[in-house]
Amino acid sequence: MPENRTTSPNPPHDLQRSERDAEAVEPRRRGSRKSAGGVTLRDVAQLAGVAPITASRALNTPSAVSPKVLQKVREAVEKTGYVPNLLAGGLASNKSRLVAVVVPTVIGPVFQEIVHTLTETLAAAGYQVMLGQSGYENSREDALLEAIIGRRPDGVVLTGIMRSAEARKRLLASGIPVVETWDLTPTPIDMLVGFSHEAIGREVARYLHQRGRKKVAVVGGRDERSQRRMNAFAQECVALGMHEGRAPLPMHHVTAPTTLGQGRQGLAELLQAQPDLDAIFCSSDLLALGVMIEAQSRGITIPEQLAVVGFGDLEFSRDLQPRLTTVRIDGTGIGQRAARFIIDRAAGIEVAERVVDVGFSIIARDSA
Repeated sequence: MPENRTTSPNPPHDLQRSERDAEAVEPRRRGSRKSAGGVTLRDVAQLAGVAPITASRALNTPSAVSPKVLQKVREAVEKTGYVPNLLAGGLASNKSRLVAVVVPTVIGPVFQEIVHTLTETLAAAGYQVMLGQSGYENSREDALLEAIIGRRPDGVVLTGIMRSAEARKRLLASGIPVVETWDLTPTPIDMLVGFSHEAIGREVARYLHQRGRKKVAVVGGRDERSQRRMNAFAQECVALGMHEGRAPLPMHHVTAPTTLGQGRQGLAELLQAQPDLDAIFCSSDLLALGVMIEAQSRGITIPEQLAVVGFGDLEFSRDLQPRLTTVRIDGTGIGQRAARFIIDRAAGIEVAERVVDVGFSIIARDSA
């Protein structure tokens, strides 16, 4: 469909405010910016041969100026390298075009799929992602969220459920759309896309029980979500009579984010206490890889003597020998849903289904 362009002598009130805000902010900063070689909106307008208000209009609402003027302004922007003052535009439109995404760690490969999908989906709608690393301590998460809320993004996507009462109160008071992910709760802050960690633990226990495994153990991270998976697994194993129905199950806890080396050490220590283990459930694929390497170095065959199950279905899992049995989470689906929630709410569209359980899948391969 051809693009319709109209020239309006009386721009909308929000556009007029945006232009006034831009002009108000620019002069106050011009002295310091020019001394450092900065380019202002007035510089762009002068080069394009138009008034500053027209240049602002061309940048903020291209359809409000003629094609000839738009071309001149764009050429001036390209020549000068000018970057529009988004703060000034945000004062008028109340939109930052930024979405804050908070993950426990930026080096954890299990979160890469959801972050990539969020970034791509939001970018297609004109939003940019501001990525924050909260760590696995609630105190750091509170401080990070305080800084994020102060910048008034158009949405916040959290990895996990917000447990801090103070942070929940601040997020609710801010009015910013919030999507919690990677977990489930009956009391979400706003919107939620996730899955049940307890259900994963129980289902993995049943999976190993059906395959005749009797003496099982766990190698898991100390983070809260991992602990809930591991505890549910242990409880179900005892209920099924595995490990001779005794509690607690042998568990080796490691710091998060987890590593391959921790997996090797975990299996070594578990075997010292119980040499006849026949199955290990790991809270990450990296831990599972470490367990497999340690087992093979000791001459323990997988899966004949020891079954190994991971979590995350990382890319290397299907390329190992033997291939790793693991739990698959639809990170792409979570990212797409979360992004759509933010986009719709920012556009004033009511979100009917605010809680979505994407579930999980056990990917049965050679290691179990």
